[in-house]
Order: sequence, then structure tokens, then C-alpha cells
Amino acid sequence: MTAQPLLAAPHTHTVFTVNRTMLAVVLALTPATVFGLYQFGWPAIFLFVTTVASAYLFEILSLWVAGKPIGPFARDGSALLSGWLVAMTLPPYAPWWVGVVGSGIAIVIAKHMFGGLGQNLFNPAMVARAMLLIALPVHMTTWVPPVGLLNGPDFLQSLAITFAGSTEYDAISSASTLSHIKSQLGAGASMEAITPDLADLKARLFGLVPGSMGETPTLLLLAGGLALVFMRIITLAIPLSVLGTIAGLSFVASTISPGTFAPPILHLTAGSTMLCAFFIATDYVTSPVSALGKVIYGICIGALIFVIRTWGSFPEGVAFAVLLMNACTPLIETYVRPRVFGRTRTGKPLPIVKPNRTKQSAGDKA
Repeated sequence: MTAQPLLAAPHTHTVFTVNRTMLAVVLALTPATVFGLYQFGWPAIFLFVTTVASAYLFEILSLWVAGKPIGPFARDGSALLSGWLVAMTLPPYAPWWVGVVGSGIAIVIAKHMFGGLGQNLFNPAMVARAMLLIALPVHMTTWVPPVGLLNGPDFLQSLAITFAGSTEYDAISSASTLSHIKSQLGAGASMEAITPDLADLKARLFGLVPGSMGETPTLLLLAGGLALVFMRIITLAIPLSVLGTIAGLSFVASTISPGTFAPPILHLTAGSTMLCAFFIATDYVTSPVSALGKVIYGICIGALIFVIRTWGSFPEGVAFAVLLMNACTPLIETYVRPRVFGRTRTGKPLPIVKPNRTKQSAGDKA
């Protein structure tokens, strides 16, 4: 009697490993990043490289302290993506140490203190963004117009700006679109008076306005997000929920009081709206898994962004909105989880309906 080989149970196979998923997101971010680096010049390039490199070093250090194998985890791409996203939320002329501190917060505090990849409750890049914004409000809200790599400070001047804290170019500092709206409304101006200053839709779509690299190139971020959808890395549930909610609330508010509230096109093309909708809110670890949960999650993020931008102290509300909903993700999943086959939505077994044998017997006799 020959022994039968043991057959393993069927498993679902996929090509979307952690490495490939992280690489796909990085590739989707690359066009917007390259354009932003070109627009803001050498200081942005130095800050970007410093932030990403420090994130990788913090990853290695954290793995060594935790006693985990450094090779496999350091090469999974998660540290690269976290540092990349942190860099995209920083002002291009911020000092080098701001990027290092941001990477340290994202990797050490927001990621490894919770147990590492897949166990963090909050999005690491948004934790870094929020903590830096609260601790360093001046450094995190000083913007410069995008003058291009060739028209901005040269290589040596840029080294002085990033690594020596040179203030030679403070005279060209400017305000982002949302900061301009917030300051003008606070000064008593009406939205009708502010809007002509922001009427250049083309400049906002193509990244020709002051802001971080993750704010300005709206069309490139949208294209990268749609590429992720096409590659089936993400679905449209969260992005459409975020963008639709922001557009809907701003449309209603601006229709009721056009002198007080910004129209939808400004909300959708200004700030980190596109970066949030496609690259931040869709984070696998910190967002719901169920389809209905994703919709609820996206709607709440969009509503919080609108509320914070309109009535909050900060002109941009993406980081705070995402972090608040990250904390609510387990609660959302608890109440909208799919029904298990054979049980009710509360987890109780479905009643077994026994056939009526009397009626069956009568039917057989007939």
C-alpha cells in the first residue's frame, strides 16, 4: 500500500507582496515628487534626501533595538515610503533637522513603538506632520513660491539654506492657498474679494503655487492615485468618499453663504486634498477593510477636513482628520464587519428551520 502524499489546503495567491505594494506606491508618487523637487529647487532636494535617508536609518536602529532581523524588514520599502510621505508634507525650505525629527517621529514613535509594520494604529507620516505642526508652527508654515531649479538659489546657497539655516531668501516667503484664505477671512475680507487672487486654476492644478511638494501638483497626484487604482493597489471607495464629501459640503456652504465659505474647486485643488485621498487615507494598516467601512471612513475624513479648514485654527486639516479617523477604524470595523455565513450580524447562530414533515407526507400521498 503506497502512501498518499499530503496535500495542503487551498490558499489564495497574490503578486501584491509588501515590497511590491510599497514600490508601486512610490512609483505612483514619483512624477509629483520629481516635479515638486524641480519647482522648489536644491533646498527641496536636500531636504527630501535627508528626510528619506534618516527614515531608513531610524528603521535600522529600531529593528536592531527590537532584536528583529534587519535585512528583510529594512528592505520591505515601508521606511522608504514613510520618509517619502513625511518629506512631501514639509515646506521645501525647512531646515534639515525638521526632516530628521519628522522621520524619527514617524518611524520610531508612530511605527515601532506600536510593534512595527502592520501594528501601528496611526498613519506614521500624519503623526509626524501633526506633531511638527504643533511643535514647530513657524517652520511648518513658511512657504516659498516655486521658481524652478534654474531660477532659485544655486547649489551652495541651497546648502546654506538647508544645513546652515540661512535666511537670505526670507524675503520671497509666501503663503499657501489655504493659508491666504484663512488669513484674509480672519482680517474681515469676504470670499468674493479673496477669490480673484486665487482664480488661477491652472497654477493650482500644475503645482505653480506655494506649498509643500504634496500639496501643489494636483494633477500629477491625481494621476498617480488613479494609477494605483488601475494596478488594483487601492479601490476608489475611500478617495471618492473623501473628495465627494469635501466637494458636497463646500458646495452647500458656499451656495448658502458665498462670502464666507470657499467653493469646492478651491478645496479640491488646494492643500493636501489629493495626497490625502489617494495616498494617505488609503493606508492598508490604518484604514477599514470592509467596503462599507471604507465609505464611512472616507466620508468622515472629508467632513473633518472641511470643518477644520473652515472653523479650525489651522488652515489645513488633513493630518488631524486622518489621525482622528485612524483611532475610529477599529470601532467602524466592529459595527460594519461582514456577516459570517450561518450567523447573524451580531455573531449569533442563525435558527435552523426544520421542514414540516406533516405537510410533506400529505403531499406525497396526494
